[in-house]
Amino acid sequence: MQTHFTPAQLADPDLQSADAILRRCVHCGFCNATCPTYQITGDELDGPRGRIYLIKGLLEGDGAASNKVAGHLDRCLSCLACMTTCPSGVNYMHLIDQARPRIVNHAGRDWPARWQRGLLARLLPHVARFRLLLVIARHVIKYIPLPLRLRPLRELLQTAPPDAATPLAAHHPATAPRRGAVALLAGCVQQVFGSEINLATVRLLNRAGYDVDVIKDACCGAIAHHLGHESNALAQIRTNATRWSEGAGRWQAIIVNASGCGTMLKDYAYLLRNDPGCAAAVATLVPLFKDISEFMAMDGNLPPATAAPAGLRIISQAPCSLRHGQLVSEQPRQLLQEHGFIVIAAPNDNTCCGSAGTYNLLQPELAETLGRNKAAALDAAGGDVIASGNLGCMMQIGRFSNLPRVHTVQLLDWASGGPRPSAIANGRQTRYSRVND
Repeated sequence: MQTHFTPAQLADPDLQSADAILRRCVHCGFCNATCPTYQITGDELDGPRGRIYLIKGLLEGDGAASNKVAGHLDRCLSCLACMTTCPSGVNYMHLIDQARPRIVNHAGRDWPARWQRGLLARLLPHVARFRLLLVIARHVIKYIPLPLRLRPLRELLQTAPPDAATPLAAHHPATAPRRGAVALLAGCVQQVFGSEINLATVRLLNRAGYDVDVIKDACCGAIAHHLGHESNALAQIRTNATRWSEGAGRWQAIIVNASGCGTMLKDYAYLLRNDPGCAAAVATLVPLFKDISEFMAMDGNLPPATAAPAGLRIISQAPCSLRHGQLVSEQPRQLLQEHGFIVIAAPNDNTCCGSAGTYNLLQPELAETLGRNKAAALDAAGGDVIASGNLGCMMQIGRFSNLPRVHTVQLLDWASGGPRPSAIANGRQTRYSRVND
């Protein structure tokens, strides 16, 4: 693709990077074939090729984004299926991530949309605030009429499990012959909605011989980053890099069990490429970031199966952030098979479920269409349980499917001596209850 940046613009390292990405695009359109929003709307500007043209104009023009441009870019899920498909290696992720802060700064959205995004950026990454909001939601918000834009958030809060306020201890010693130590990023929303996932992860790692230090007071920065609040995201990333580098010498890995966080963490070196003060810390940390399935698939890490349920058919769903963002898709299936489960590959597994971080709160109509399509395909696959590597996918799919949804790590924990996941113990009525019956 031909670009027209001025020499002054190309003095900006970010625009230099964008220019190099844009020039790799050859307009082939292969990306549109795997873009979920293009498949729904059929609008060229709702596909990666059209969005690349919009981003090119936005970056070259140095002006305010129109509501039309902001709308098409906001409808992007950042599922990254286009990057897996692209034969030219266009790094669409880094391109759309440059556009989002410019839309925020140039007020290309109406004020209700800006207010809604600002609220999410201030709430979701902060566990204490989010837990407080959950308490308010249970006792107050459900009785108050809310603006249309906030209703998806209320529905989300109503699906929180009853033990959402139970925190993890800071340190968990190995329960098998000790092999080393790891850190576990507990997550933001996951500490409130997915405590069972974190507990299963700790047990599995302990059983594999690892001490686990739990990182509870840090957000990876993905929520602010994808909302376009770049200064907040970079501040979170710098803080994490500084703090975590202090413990990096004793950790064999920093484990992530929310795949969206993992994609963000593995991109830290690029995100801080213009910050020489953090370069050394990031260079030490990035090789340590591992998805839990990626880490357990390494030689000798998976504890032996002791109680694998015979005949349970698992539909293994690879989240976009794991499949496309981290290029980790086969390990979860292999681990489940090693532990005796019958594994069914999820049909149409390249297509996003519509969760995509805060997407189902910001674009509820498109998210619902994607969620219903995904759930229908999974329900028809002939399995007993849906296993995923991301809490957001589990919750989104659960809005439209009655099949139990569990994290892959919960099944591995169960098969190697841990408790049966409550979603399976309760049959088809799971704690991630449907909100759109």
